[in-house]
Amino acid sequence: MEFGIFNLMGSREADKPTAQVFGEVAEQTRRADELGYTTAWFAEHHFSNYCLCASPLMMVAHCASITRRIRLGTAVVVLPLYNPARLAAEIATADAMSNGRLMLGIGAGYQPYEFERFGIDIARNLEMTEELCDILDLAFSRDFFSYNGKHYRMPETHIPARPVQNPLPIYVAGHSQAMFRTAARHGYRVLTSGRVGGAKLLAEQYADIVAAFEAESVPVARAQLTVNRFACITDSREEGMRFAENARYQTRLASSLRRRAEVMRGTVLVDVPFPDEPPLETIHDNLLIGDVETVAERLVAEIDATRPVHVCFSFKVGDTPHKTAMNSMELMIGEVKPRIEKTLGAVAAR
Repeated sequence: MEFGIFNLMGSREADKPTAQVFGEVAEQTRRADELGYTTAWFAEHHFSNYCLCASPLMMVAHCASITRRIRLGTAVVVLPLYNPARLAAEIATADAMSNGRLMLGIGAGYQPYEFERFGIDIARNLEMTEELCDILDLAFSRDFFSYNGKHYRMPETHIPARPVQNPLPIYVAGHSQAMFRTAARHGYRVLTSGRVGGAKLLAEQYADIVAAFEAESVPVARAQLTVNRFACITDSREEGMRFAENARYQTRLASSLRRRAEVMRGTVLVDVPFPDEPPLETIHDNLLIGDVETVAERLVAEIDATRPVHVCFSFKVGDTPHKTAMNSMELMIGEVKPRIEKTLGAVAAR
């Protein structure tokens, strides 16, 4: 089982310098490399403190210079917000600069607030994403290509920067049949999240992935599923509940941005309850929060529900202290992972 880390790079503390936010992410990535995590993933969002990272490819390029082995992933590049020719060149550059360690996560985007400020109609995002996937496939498989689509047109074009990896590993992120089917059609992998739900929700999402791949007549094994989960390993109930509250905070912001119902107080997003929001205790019990044994038990159930190849963890959420996130990261790889592998090995043997 491969383990990774995921960083949204939000800023719940309005007075925290941007340089410190990125510095902590870099330190966490460097430590993850030392500990043996497989991949570090970086998010992309715009125009709010929900996420300060406007370019995960820049984070990949930076962290490539301070790490040796860990793969570096974008989770995700929001395709409709890019010029396709420039994006293809920057993707190839990031893979070359990391010497073939890029894991390219892509998505269609979901925040109207972002799209409005880029002057793009979010109602077209799925069509645009499909065409952009076509362009990327052509750009990385041919010396010259042209494209004539509904949203994008390119004359005969050569992208001189070339990725090290051939083929480049590409992941589609999302929770919809449309995006899962896009992954199946293009031969991409799938990256998903159970948000603040537990194993039951993950099982339902996995069933959607299976159905989408079956609809495209593609074996679901090709999805090579990656699952992103909130995680905090602690013996303190108080610390665990605080982490759950931070996970709820982050989910509230995402929900309000998705519904174009965001509330701003100055430059800061206000977290307001989302539809059918579960009680905080339920969120705590759904997530990978607790001591080593509790987290290992819950994670085994989630792995059984989704059969992932890779699980990445959001340790730094909201205003979770950097030290707390680093401690959870070390316990996950040092204490939880051996228990998971022992349990899964015993199941496989039976």
